Amino acid sequence: MKFTTAAAGLMAAIGAFAAPVAIAEPEAELEVRNPGGINYVQNYNGNVAQFKYSESAGTFSAKWNGNTDFVVGLGWSTGSARAITFSGSYSAAGSGSYLSVYGWLNSPQTEYYITESYGSYNPCSGATSLGSVTSDGSSYQVCTDTRTNQPSITGTSTFKQFFSVRASKRSSGTVTTGNHFKYWATKGFGNGNFNFQVFAAEAFSGSGSASITVS
Repeated sequence: MKFTTAAAGLMAAIGAFAAPVAIAEPEAELEVRNPGGINYVQNYNGNVAQFKYSESAGTFSAKWNGNTDFVVGLGWSTGSARAITFSGSYSAAGSGSYLSVYGWLNSPQTEYYITESYGSYNPCSGATSLGSVTSDGSSYQVCTDTRTNQPSITGTSTFKQFFSVRASKRSSGTVTTGNHFKYWATKGFGNGNFNFQVFAAEAFSGSGSASITVS
């Protein structure tokens, strides 16, 4: 199974509707144990991102330059409506990149993002608007899309994506994921049967860097 994105470069330039699909392949996943609760490393194609991490400290960093295709971060093997605190730096000017809480539901199979900052491409561009939700000091644009016969956590499948995109971008703060899950549930989100959940940096074009502590 190969990781694919909805586009290279700026997806808006070719009229793509959805964010790139971030797939955690079994061979790219690593279970770790951390006293603070972090027990999952998301490391898809981290070599192109100069990905470094310390699960014991809950920290990761990544740098990228040129056309890339990666998703890296730290989190939990099973998602939940937890409050995720993060702090650090993120720079992705002119880059197709996101800084997000990222995860999947097993059934109905769903990919989701709570995007705290992004480069030059808003993942809700071209997707179906679901209104907005206010959480953690900002309004978030909410949208959804359907991916048809695309790579997923179970191979090629058709699944929905849900996004919340923060209006006031930031690289430090707390994400109360339950506020988003509760709102999304009114729009068809399953809000249960979680697979992994991570705080991650993702990029599919351009250049940038991230250095983040997660708890």
